[in-house]
Amino acid sequence: MRDLPPANGTCWDVIVCGAGVAGLSAARALELLGLRVLLLEKQRVPVAIAKGEVLQPSSLEVLREWGVLPLLRRRGAVPLHGLAVREPDGRALMHFDYQAVPGRDRGLLSLDYPAILDAFRESLGPGVDTRAGVLVDAPVMDGDRVVGVHCRAQGRPELFHAPLVIAADGRSSRLRRATAVTAEPSGYPHRLLSFELHAAGPEGQEVTSYLSPQGLRLLYPLPDGRLRLYAQVRPEELRGAGRAELERWCADAVAGTPALAPLAAPLRAALGTRQLLTLWRFTATALTAPGLALIGEAAHCVHPMAAQGMNTAIADSATLARSLAACRRVTGAADGVPLAASQVDRALALYAAERRDWVRHMDRMSHDATRLVTQVSWPARALGRRVLRRIDANPRLRHRATVNMAGLVMEPFTVLDRLHQLGLPDPRSRRVPTS
Repeated sequence: MRDLPPANGTCWDVIVCGAGVAGLSAARALELLGLRVLLLEKQRVPVAIAKGEVLQPSSLEVLREWGVLPLLRRRGAVPLHGLAVREPDGRALMHFDYQAVPGRDRGLLSLDYPAILDAFRESLGPGVDTRAGVLVDAPVMDGDRVVGVHCRAQGRPELFHAPLVIAADGRSSRLRRATAVTAEPSGYPHRLLSFELHAAGPEGQEVTSYLSPQGLRLLYPLPDGRLRLYAQVRPEELRGAGRAELERWCADAVAGTPALAPLAAPLRAALGTRQLLTLWRFTATALTAPGLALIGEAAHCVHPMAAQGMNTAIADSATLARSLAACRRVTGAADGVPLAASQVDRALALYAAERRDWVRHMDRMSHDATRLVTQVSWPARALGRRVLRRIDANPRLRHRATVNMAGLVMEPFTVLDRLHQLGLPDPRSRRVPTS
């Protein structure tokens, strides 16, 4: 590898491309290792988007270590005790009981995505140089190795070098596309409409999935007495709809989900807050290339129903930081010592080996959960309700589903477990691991 000089007289150990939760979490984790981080973001002002608002127990543990959790609580993060899947009238089908999971964090937190970004930004120290309005065009290559990035800032080209570049630049990642790493996104046959409601929700602090005849209705509380509602729609269902048509849709949505009847007026009032989300699923063919790590939606994308996208990105950053820390310990590198390419190579190998199966597991789990709650044909809905009831009635299966959803273990359902979900008796149903 050629010895390439730093740009602008500054030397960084890591360049992080993208300042969403993935990029911010990577910057925070690597700064805590004593590394010098350059964080680049193309947006000058963050775009408010209804996504990534529910934090799982596995993330809360990491965020406490990083000093981010108190900043989230200061912004009013709402504690939630679990997730529930319910009939349209509110009757329970299945409850993910987070009070029974192992560890210190036996619940979830919900907070607006921009507030989560603000908390991460506030946590960053002087070891992170953040630059907004910088578009990363392509990687700088030395042979097959990424050694920096080509950028544009206010139309001017810039060049930055570092021994490690992190692609946190989202689903359409330019850095991923510029390397040998590929991804083949597949779209879901529905969309989600997001609404921000100013109203008190049903009793209890939980994430609730209602299985309506029209598809998923997902509801959870946000700070300041607000609610987030996601409603499943067909791709062309409301394209070009006027106010009258939208109000008719609201009436039909409430009629199809009677549990939402108290929210009929707030939903009509929230029509102007709606966002239409297109839904994708993919896992990149690799999580690394020489000198490059992919994290967050640059590496994988899942349906938001299972609340795994942001949490998997945080886990990516934590794993990458642990891998780098382990490799620096082996070589005896102290804080303040520049990151060496040999350390990067070892760390990337460790990161890929640890995350590969986790990412695939989260993809399968999220997809399976999504299929259970988004089918609209009568036979598929009937089968989904049967499976959910069987899991809920089996303490062992319910516990396994919950700790997987919480991101604490990687224990997918076996073929025998699937048969138990369909009605095969389970003699081990009461064998629940103790916390």
